[in-house]
Amino acid sequence: MSDDPRTRWNERHATRPEVTNPAPFVVGSADLLPDSGTVLDVAGGTGRNALWLAAAGLTVTLVDVSEVALDIARTEAVVRNLSIKTIQQDLEEHGLPDGKWEVIVVHYFLDRNVLVSVPDRLSRGGVAIVAQPTIRNLERHPRPERRYLLDENELAAIASDWQGMEIIMLEEGWTPEDRHEARLQARKR
Repeated sequence: MSDDPRTRWNERHATRPEVTNPAPFVVGSADLLPDSGTVLDVAGGTGRNALWLAAAGLTVTLVDVSEVALDIARTEAVVRNLSIKTIQQDLEEHGLPDGKWEVIVVHYFLDRNVLVSVPDRLSRGGVAIVAQPTIRNLERHPRPERRYLLDENELAAIASDWQGMEIIMLEEGWTPEDRHEARLQARKR
């Protein structure tokens, strides 16, 4: 497989074009979501979280490096009679798209510069929902590989530097899905 993220993810999504169920942590954060508003689903792949958020009545933008994944998400949105906007962008190279969002979801995507910039892209009262496996995940699973894992307590350290953010929930541990994750919910004051 290629080292270029766009090529690598295009190849992966071309061979596995399904849209899976939304992440349980995102669904479990439903009580934090506004009744309406804009959502940025960061590196959301084929749209499993974006489609669920759109079905909840939110205006969703899905940003991902893979145009193959975005094509799959757009097709599934049509099948489900939903509307989502997509942006093909290398987040590691260009960071988060411009704009202010009521909700930003970062689920299983690790770029520390992106995480640091989340508060700057949230509107007042906006919510961040973040989940990422940690290095302890390697105790039970060979993937994701080390370079895609947070160090223990790293998400807490990143969030401690988020100016103007109220941490609603921050935890780290084994999930019911048998992944060792750092999970965060935060709101911009």
